[in-house]
This record gives sequence, C-alpha cells and structure tokens, in this order.
Amino acid sequence: MNLKRTLVGWSILPVLVLACLLLEPMQRAAEASDHADPMILTDPFGNITGLFFFPKGDQMILVFNVKRALTAPKPYKVEPYTYVVHMDLHSKVTFDSAEDRARYGGTVPNPEGLKSDVTLTFHLNNDATLKDKKFEGLTNPESIRVYTGVRDDPFIFPRFFKKNVISMVLSIPMSSFPPGQQDWILWGSVYKDGKQIDHVGRSNRTQLGRFDSLNPLPPTEHVPEIMRLMKKTTDWFNTLNSYKETVPAAGLVQYVLQIRKYDVATDVMIYTNRFPPGFPNGRQLPDDIVGLTCATGDCILQELAFVEGNWPRQTVNDKPFSEDFPYLADPWPEAPEKPPATKSIKPLVIMYLILFILLSWALVQFLLFLFRKLFRKPARA
Repeated sequence: MNLKRTLVGWSILPVLVLACLLLEPMQRAAEASDHADPMILTDPFGNITGLFFFPKGDQMILVFNVKRALTAPKPYKVEPYTYVVHMDLHSKVTFDSAEDRARYGGTVPNPEGLKSDVTLTFHLNNDATLKDKKFEGLTNPESIRVYTGVRDDPFIFPRFFKKNVISMVLSIPMSSFPPGQQDWILWGSVYKDGKQIDHVGRSNRTQLGRFDSLNPLPPTEHVPEIMRLMKKTTDWFNTLNSYKETVPAAGLVQYVLQIRKYDVATDVMIYTNRFPPGFPNGRQLPDDIVGLTCATGDCILQELAFVEGNWPRQTVNDKPFSEDFPYLADPWPEAPEKPPATKSIKPLVIMYLILFILLSWALVQFLLFLFRKLFRKPARA
C-alpha cells in the first residue's frame, strides 16, 4: 500500500466529517427556504420566490411568486399547497430608527402581537390557473382583480434570468382597506398537509442560510428563534475559531450562518404611504434587491451575482415589465429543467471512516506484534 496516499486519506477524513457537520444546517436551509439558495428543495412548488407590494393609482398591487427556475411544461404539481398572504393592519410601526428604516422599512415594536387582519388564500390547479380563493378582512372582495399563471421571474439575479415563476397577482382597491389606512405589515406563507413549510417577509431575508429555521414559524415566533440562533452560531464560531485546524471552518460559519446584531427583528414586509414606495418600503418590480440589501449588510447574493454573471452587474430585469395588469413580463419559452443534484457526500465519508477504522486496527495489531516480538522472554533451555 502506498504510505503517502494512505496518510493523505487519513488527513482528508476529519475535513470530510467536519464538512458534513457544517453542511447539514446549510442543507436544511436549502430544503425549506427561498429564491437563491442552493438548488435542493423537497417541495419546489411550495418554494416562495418573491413578495411585492406597491401602489398603482387608486390600487394596491400584490404579487406573490412561487417555484423558482421554472421552464418545464405543465403539469406543475401545485394542488397539494395552500398559498396565503397575511396583512396586519393594526399593529404599531415606528420610523424613528434610521437603521431599521433602511434595512426593514421601519420597526415593529411588538412582534409578538402580530395578527392577520387580512388573509388572502389561494389554491391552484396543476396548470397554474386559479382553483379557488378566499379573501378575508377586506371590504368588497369581489372588486379585487386576480391573476394566476406563469410569468417571467422578476428577480434581478443571473441564476434566474430566462426563467419563470408561478405568480398570484392582485389589484386591490384602496377602498377595500379601512379608511385612512397608512401602514401595512405583510408576510406570505405556504402550507402543505396543514403545516407551514415556507415563509417570506422582507425580500432577501429567509432565503439566507442563517434564517433557515424561520421558514416554518409565524412572525410572532421569529425573534425568540433568532436569539436562539444567535447563541448557537456564536458558540459554533468561537469553538471552531479556537483551533488552528478549524479556523477556515469558523470563517465559513461566520459568513454564512452566524446571526448578526442587526438581525434581531421579525421577518415581515413593512409598507407605509407616509414615504415614497420602493424597497424596503414594500417592494416594486424594478427594485434591485441584490444591491439594496447589500447596502445594509446582506451581500451574499451580490457576490454570487458577480460570480455567476457578467461585469458590470445587471441591475434591471432581463425582460421589460408590462404597463398593464398583471405587470410582470411574459413568460420565457418552455425548456427542460436541469435535474437537481441527488448525489450525497455521506457515502464517501462513511467509506473513509471505515478505511480509517481498518487502518487503525491494522496499526494496533502491528504495534502489538512488535511489542510481543521485542519484549518476549526467551524460552528456557
């Protein structure tokens, strides 16, 4: 056996084990979260890709998108899912903190008290047409204009150029809201078998790996969960950063998973008519979320845009938006979708672990043999 190759194999084993430990939480994030995560999803048609809310004349336009990187033809397997947009119209929002206004659009002082005053519920047929809807909490819901179907993905990000999404678009008359309504708190959820499987609030939030565990939770439970994550990921970083062999892994944890001090806020979208519309005050279709969120601390997507795209980074959609309802661009032609990665690193780790155990056993046996031979008492004559 080649000794050098064997020693290299031994040295790789701890790295692979550590990689599996670190990749496990990242894999959970990819399985349950939003738009630009690694392309591993257990429920791709339950994957939220965007929430938009902005005024248009005397209407409020709501866009709720699911299923990233869609190019395949029908059927779409959307019937098992319930798509819901929630609106809290009564909770207090403050705008005194410039930092919160820049990052979240405002401050929700009492996130534990959030409650849905409005729920907009959709079920879709497998051709993305509307199966049924239920609008609660709005006046004259029959006056709301509704569109469901396949449209161009409005996310300005190279990975999703020339791709489609399944869209649910509403044009809601301002008269459907309480008179004098100024502030809206919104979030979207997807449910399967009665359980929440995905969440969206402020754009480019729950799609980040460090927020994977927020996806099955309502906003009332986000802050305690974020505090728990802050302690756990800080402990991970401090432990890995204490040993020279794991300092690189500590850097990975810090960049991808560690909770920042400015993260302690429930994940919702805030819109107010006190200020001009546009992210983070709601979200309009042309908003360059990648650049806007990087300016306030979340730059992973911007770096990926430079890695995967061209320079200078594209800051407008790959298709012009429509001036007419439903405002999203027409869909791209159908094409075969790239199958998701199914190969796992775990068998490789198990193989190296077995090899390590066998080599360790062989080494122990060899040392025992030498010990017996060197220290064996000579036989009496």
